[in-house]
Amino acid sequence: MPKIKTHSGAKKRFKLSKSGKVIRSHANMRHFLNGHGKSAKYKRNMRGTCAADKTNVVHVKRMIPYK
Repeated sequence: MPKIKTHSGAKKRFKLSKSGKVIRSHANMRHFLNGHGKSAKYKRNMRGTCAADKTNVVHVKRMIPYK
């Protein structure tokens, strides 16, 4: 069997935790720091990473087979 190619966009955006969960960063983070009505609580909660939804895990793991 030939090797499976890794999706170049997915390898930059996702990683796997030790327990097998897919870790992703939050959306809407590109230019919301300019003070356009976003509260400090919103910015603080968006700072870290979170786990991807279980409906997307199978597709993401297929795109990053060797991570």
